[in-house]
Amino acid sequence: MNWINIRAFLERVFAFNEQTPLLFTQFYFWAFFAFVMVIFSIFHSKRLLRNAFLFAVSLFFYYKTSGLFLLILIFSTCSDFVWGQCIAATEKQWKKRLFLFFSVIINLGVLFYFKYAYFVTNLFNDLFHSNFQVVNYLALWTNNLTGSSFLVDRILLPVGISFYTFQTISYSVDVYRGKVKPVTNILDFGFYVSFFPQLVAGPIVRANEFIPQLYEKFFLTKKQFGIAVFWILNGLAKKMILSDYLAVNFIDRVFANPLMFTGFENLMALFSYSLQVYADFSGYTDIAIGIAMIMGFYLPKNFNSPYKATNPSNFWKRWHISLSKWLQSYLYIPLGGNRNATAGTFLIVGIIALIIIFLANSIWVTLTIALLFVVLLLVGIFYPNVRQKIYTNINLMNTMLLGGLWHGASWNFMIWGGLNGVGILSFKIWRNRTAWQKTLITASLFAIFVFFEFLFPRPIFVIGEIWTGILFIGTFISFLYCLLTKGGTLPIINRAWSIFTTFVFITFTRLFFRSGSNLDPATANKEAWETAQNMVAQIGGHWNWSLIGQIVTQYYSIFVLFAIGMIIHWLPERWKRWYRYNFACLPLPLMAIAVVVFVFILYQFNIADFQAFIYFQF
Repeated sequence: MNWINIRAFLERVFAFNEQTPLLFTQFYFWAFFAFVMVIFSIFHSKRLLRNAFLFAVSLFFYYKTSGLFLLILIFSTCSDFVWGQCIAATEKQWKKRLFLFFSVIINLGVLFYFKYAYFVTNLFNDLFHSNFQVVNYLALWTNNLTGSSFLVDRILLPVGISFYTFQTISYSVDVYRGKVKPVTNILDFGFYVSFFPQLVAGPIVRANEFIPQLYEKFFLTKKQFGIAVFWILNGLAKKMILSDYLAVNFIDRVFANPLMFTGFENLMALFSYSLQVYADFSGYTDIAIGIAMIMGFYLPKNFNSPYKATNPSNFWKRWHISLSKWLQSYLYIPLGGNRNATAGTFLIVGIIALIIIFLANSIWVTLTIALLFVVLLLVGIFYPNVRQKIYTNINLMNTMLLGGLWHGASWNFMIWGGLNGVGILSFKIWRNRTAWQKTLITASLFAIFVFFEFLFPRPIFVIGEIWTGILFIGTFISFLYCLLTKGGTLPIINRAWSIFTTFVFITFTRLFFRSGSNLDPATANKEAWETAQNMVAQIGGHWNWSLIGQIVTQYYSIFVLFAIGMIIHWLPERWKRWYRYNFACLPLPLMAIAVVVFVFILYQFNIADFQAFIYFQF
């Protein structure tokens, strides 16, 4: 009987069960982490044993999260370790480039197969009116060989594949550029690729930031330990108190069927989602940073109060910083950055333009794109001083579009990335305009939306009309104040207004982000577009204002929690540093009591079904 119990226990521990993954919010993970720390305390001063042990437990962590997809992680690790050695071993530049090419192609090929097979197949079928189907040949061959149906015939997305793929690409590129020496021990390299705190949802750790830490001795002060504990508790609070509670009790219900809810509820679900996705993702990275710090490793900062951003460009310097820097270093700059255009610049633009033309199947879309290309070409020819700005903006737009596609295999993600790109480009034009020019621009936009809404009544035009009307009122008041005071400004009010308008803009782009999430890749495009259309229809449709009071009463706890979350987010940074520092300086007994109290509070927000972190799907 005892042997049977022991066997059952070992099976629970070592067998993969998708119902009990090692999530930061689950007891299983903290039991796992406690075991890791016990063994780590023995090996922490022995560098090679420490790294080898952490590599092994990271592989176990990923297996418990993703099952046999562990084999893909191992393949990626071995492949890039070999290519890194090859790049460093040769002195001939053409060979270095060839080895780098193989590394990047293999990484992107694996990512493409598992993440974009359905997207590209559906796109091909739409363009050429064919009926090709995606087949998981690996599963098909395995099942045929074994005479079973053990593996599903669909292509499933491995958790975190986008994160560790970008991480291994950065290693190969940095070795090629000479920014980092190749790792000579595959155990050390495997640890870099698979370090479990940030493996499945970032932050993306670039090789030149983390690899030097592989060879450093363990060092942790009492203050650093306190800061690490604070980050863990802070992340858990964001995830369980803000993100999960808002999602389960309000946001998921509205996005599941927007037409069953009023325009006000759809609008509030959209704003609440902005807080949810921030609390969820930054909560994960806070916990990852804290766990890594306890083991003596330092992960890069991934968020810097993004909803304090005063413009879309500033937002992307505060949001998912590790991805923004990766895209800048390994995509935007290689495309030419703000210096010039490359063949890749025009290739990406051409492919995207042709796809839009074929899918739209409209003469007006074709003429519009053709006219835009002709105008840009003529401006580039006759105004050489403007040509570089055009190249810069095209490179930036390409980066945002591909950054959107990195998040998911759906047109909604590309629309989301494109809208953010448009926001950044619009701000670059906007910031150099005078007060009266800004007023004229917003007045013209408002008039255009009023005109279109009058001729072609559509919910999207109603939303545009209201938004541009609000912008016009703000810019007109600023213009009047500037006129009356002969150039005076209101710095605090202007900053608050900029933060508000940026937050609203970012929130509305998230309509496409959320609509494309949590969907089957085979049907993602259709479902995501329908959800986005339905929400726009409700938000821009007729509102029954008499119901708003009842809705506020019904979702009172949701709206209060949303307000509290935003207020905390907007607190001055020096206040946050103060209470973070004071927590870290608490005596260990008081810190332990604070942790127990905090865990008890978290337990009150615990829900029956676990909620995976949003960015696991990317």
